[in-house]
Amino acid sequence: MEQSKLAKRIIPCLDIKDGRTVKGVNFVDIIDAGDPVELAKAYTSNGADELVFLDITASNEKRKTLTALVKRIAKEINIPFTVGGGVSSIDDTRRLLLAGADKIAINSAAIYNPELITSIATAIGNQSLVVAIDAKLVGGSWKVFSHGGIKETGLNLLDWAKQVATLGAGEILFTSMNADGTKQGFETDALDELCKTVNIPIIASGGAGSEQDFIDVFTKTNVDAALAASVFHFGTISIPTLKQTLINNHITIRPCK
Repeated sequence: MEQSKLAKRIIPCLDIKDGRTVKGVNFVDIIDAGDPVELAKAYTSNGADELVFLDITASNEKRKTLTALVKRIAKEINIPFTVGGGVSSIDDTRRLLLAGADKIAINSAAIYNPELITSIATAIGNQSLVVAIDAKLVGGSWKVFSHGGIKETGLNLLDWAKQVATLGAGEILFTSMNADGTKQGFETDALDELCKTVNIPIIASGGAGSEQDFIDVFTKTNVDAALAASVFHFGTISIPTLKQTLINNHITIRPCK
């Protein structure tokens, strides 16, 4: 497979619940993973290319992302920072950008109001808009879920991804609910299909458990970035070591400074 020559990105994800970083398996069995501000500082020092911060219960609890926490994190880091969770309007996106976010992620709100994608992309630029898609393999077909993986929408992954790209999203963050937290590897088949279906950057999420999983996702698919949480939060994989391994395997990556 011919790979993009752009440097691949390594992105730790901070799922936030009640002001703490948490991690689960298959979107359930949530456990505490530490203070988000301290984790963000550590990842910045250790060579992460970007961070993603998702307030995972905001949509379900019908509230807005924790702006004060976004401000605290933004003061401590100097790498691009994507924020999502409960974002449902242009005002929400502007509030978070003013708080220090570099990009905004939307998910559930886009599913139930697809025109929101175009409105936000027009208002802030599509380079600042990430559409997150949570999907599960159901009966041999990838189905899209909303509200933190709780509600099945009836949407097909590839159909929704095409619509998202057409409406103006700058990137897609695809999380496999089947692989989430299992450490069994990224869903390379689904990711390969996704990369062939749309022409915007894809961030792979769900399933990272070893350095080999990152090698596989970058060599078997044309994703632009790989996102992980627990393997970074709990020290299973160090970002500097991972990056050197990827470089040794001839994968274009930004070296740690």
